[in-house]
Amino acid sequence: MTSPTTGAERPLGITYSPCPNDTFVFHAWAHGRVAGAPPVDVTFADIDITNAMAERGEGDILKVSYAVLPYVLDRYTLLPCGGALGRGCGPLVLTRTEGAGPLDLTGRTVAVPSVKSTAYLLFRLWAAAQVPGGVGEVVVLPFHEIMPAVRDGKVDAGLVIHEARFTYRGYGLHKVADMGEFWEGTTGHPIPLGAIIAKRSLGEERLRAVTDAIRASVRQAWDDPAASRAYVLAHAQEMDPAVADAHIGLYVNDFTADLGEAGHAAVRELLTRAAGEGLLPATTALDS
Repeated sequence: MTSPTTGAERPLGITYSPCPNDTFVFHAWAHGRVAGAPPVDVTFADIDITNAMAERGEGDILKVSYAVLPYVLDRYTLLPCGGALGRGCGPLVLTRTEGAGPLDLTGRTVAVPSVKSTAYLLFRLWAAAQVPGGVGEVVVLPFHEIMPAVRDGKVDAGLVIHEARFTYRGYGLHKVADMGEFWEGTTGHPIPLGAIIAKRSLGEERLRAVTDAIRASVRQAWDDPAASRAYVLAHAQEMDPAVADAHIGLYVNDFTADLGEAGHAAVRELLTRAAGEGLLPATTALDS
């Protein structure tokens, strides 16, 4: 989808997920409803794909995991808006077994959405303290395939994100741990999940225009939620409208409009702690 343009300006390539929070946030911009905003050419992709795109330097603007930032900040800058960061919205570890605890994951196969996702990074930090024997094989699956894989016994446990927090009981699954509770309980910070990054080569002027466009798109979404509803539900993979609304309500918040100092502090804490544990390269390139 390309937003309308009357000039010769090349549309910027933007890739984000089909999840309700992203389609809600970017609806106005994607449909040319943000006055003066740069035109965009939209592609939908799962987080594992966008993380890999960022590492290859593909795409002007991408929704990626905060955990991938140390690998891409030489080419991309973190934008202060449009992403997912908050409280009470952490990834969950699920199994088929009611009452299962962290030790039950020892040596078990766990499905994750991406090995460079924030979810998996938090899982590794949590498991280092809670699963002393370590888990077994880790397999990567698209996030919407993880719960069926756990339910059907293809894997022993799954690390889930997005709307799975609202729907996992319908798959007969049980929560072992909440990575958001772990993170907030040990750091006091909100949990950084998905970031919006843009190529540094766009230059300061276009980067400012992109930031302004995202913020305006967020404001329009909040001012008129009904305008984006058809777009959200068309890409929500047959999601119940009530679940889509709950998803948006949880993941689109004040940090989406502006990370602010609290948001940046949470991101710095995540990257610093992970680097200290040897899970990520150290980086000092996080923009404010």
